[in-house]
Amino acid sequence: MNGTATSKLRQRAEYTHRYNTRLGRHGWLRLTPAYSLRIVEELMADCGPNLRVLDPFCGAGTTALAAANRGHEAGTVDINPFLVWFARAKTAMYGSRKIMEAETAGEAVLQKALQRRIDPVEEPPMHRIERWWSSSDRMYLRYLKAAIEDVSQNDQVRDLLNVAFCRLVIRLSAAAFNHQSMSFRDAAQSELDLSVDEGELFRQELRFVTEGAAYNPEGNVSVVLGDSRRIEDCFGEPFDLVVTSPPYANRMSYIRELRPYMYWLDYLQNGREAGELDWQAIGGTWGVATSRLGKWRRAADVRLPDQLLEVVGQIAGSGRSNGSILAAYVEKYGEDVAKHVASVGRVLRPGARAHYIVGNSVFYGVLVPIEKVYAALMRRAGFEKVEVRPIRKRNSKKELVEFCVSGTWSASGATSRIAPQRQEASAARASGGEPQPSALPAAVSIVFGTP
Repeated sequence: MNGTATSKLRQRAEYTHRYNTRLGRHGWLRLTPAYSLRIVEELMADCGPNLRVLDPFCGAGTTALAAANRGHEAGTVDINPFLVWFARAKTAMYGSRKIMEAETAGEAVLQKALQRRIDPVEEPPMHRIERWWSSSDRMYLRYLKAAIEDVSQNDQVRDLLNVAFCRLVIRLSAAAFNHQSMSFRDAAQSELDLSVDEGELFRQELRFVTEGAAYNPEGNVSVVLGDSRRIEDCFGEPFDLVVTSPPYANRMSYIRELRPYMYWLDYLQNGREAGELDWQAIGGTWGVATSRLGKWRRAADVRLPDQLLEVVGQIAGSGRSNGSILAAYVEKYGEDVAKHVASVGRVLRPGARAHYIVGNSVFYGVLVPIEKVYAALMRRAGFEKVEVRPIRKRNSKKELVEFCVSGTWSASGATSRIAPQRQEASAARASGGEPQPSALPAAVSIVFGTP
């Protein structure tokens, strides 16, 4: 990619998560690494109707909801059970009666919480939780969580209440998610203003959620708890289009921002579980995920592009104390992406188009041209017409750029590599029948809890 093309780029806030903030369901929860609905819409603008759209890195469910809103059928995968729950809630069909039930239940929840007519849940075992919320805010959230568990019996009603609860969790938080290192205000200064109605805060969040829930997507969505390195284990029918934004090779852990939600909704019980989940995710670096890199070695049957191996060598030879760890991190990221790209073709129709929104990174002054790595891996896997297009600057550093890497799947017999039980499910649908429960997508075993 020539320097002239990237030098004219702007940061373009409309291509980031900020664009989604007030867009109905797309704005339900903030997630800084999430990409913009606008990018997804632009990539799908010229596509035909009634497609099967795949997002192998679900995250906040942006692609799945955008595709379903256009009447497409969407499939998406994530290894994080919280994100799977959230994406399912975000893309679900809500009837007017369920929305009214959620609004009524919300008032009942508030009365129980504000009048302390219920025992509060235990405080989440989150490290240094006092930095996140003041003591009064934590107590309010504990009563509110207990009331939600006590009042809401219907799954959809509980989902809407829990999304509103998550919004309140962040609204009351003293954390600022504006940098990888994260910063905190003084929690003591974040006490609820006595002039503010505690209940009104939750009402505002629930109102925003139910307003979004009133607009249902036109297409169906399947959200699977699974591993994007083994996509063929997750779906039974091939896809026509891939639109996704994988984790970047920049040591930006999703667990960092998801911790508040995951602890309060009982998906995490300790830092060890967070580290284990990040280790299994692509690009994870939280806790044990970093310490294990020192012993990690690439699988003998995985070949990486020369560009990446050269970069790994430069980082390892940088002379920095953590050079070898960061080199292993970049190499493992490359291995995981190689496995994913090799896997995704197995669930694509010949002629399917794939778009990956990825960002490069810099370690110790060494540029990691991850867009070139994706392009090389896609060509090797069987994609044709692979092209790399810069779309925006990521920050003030001129070398950090976000790219769209696109290609057309051309390998013959791609669908024959879908797992046999998935083919049976596909055949059942084609003949007008319904697949049996055993044909549902497989899930990985890493589930820590459910809300």
